[in-house]
Amino acid sequence: MKPSPQEVTRLLHAWRNGDASALDELMPLVYDELRRVAQRQMARQASGHTLQTTALVNEAYTRLVKLNQAEWQDRAHFFAVCSKIMRRILVDRFRRHRRHPLISLDEVEMALPGPDIDLLALDEALSRLEALNERQSQIVELRFFGGLTEEEVAEVLKVSPSTVKRDWQKARAWLYRELRREEER
Repeated sequence: MKPSPQEVTRLLHAWRNGDASALDELMPLVYDELRRVAQRQMARQASGHTLQTTALVNEAYTRLVKLNQAEWQDRAHFFAVCSKIMRRILVDRFRRHRRHPLISLDEVEMALPGPDIDLLALDEALSRLEALNERQSQIVELRFFGGLTEEEVAEVLKVSPSTVKRDWQKARAWLYRELRREEER
């Protein structure tokens, strides 16, 4: 049975307020969804990577524990933060190993034709997009790294699904130009 958003939010608030046992109650409730997000992340990675889904979830959990004073708003905010943490884990791991994994953006509805792109190039482009339009950057991060639907992203960002759809299209077009520019250098 899927936990109610209210129960997850209650536990997040309890954890934020210093109840360490709330995290122990929370993790079994959200673990399956975190694994689903991690599985989508891992499916996008270039062949030959060594990080496993469980390891990605465990590393995300370890980093979450360090955020015990985070100002959790609700379940949607929690999963948005988890998406960002998983992005950082993957990017940091590949930087450490000096690898440039290729990811097919076609697989994640980015609608960018042509060859696969470099995860690090995408991360850098997202950082530039964030400076220009934070919401568009968040939408790409939540869709790409978090695997959230437009409706889920709308819930996280507290905007309408049509706003998410418009910003998603604009962000894809901007990323297309930026990543092609990078390839041409």
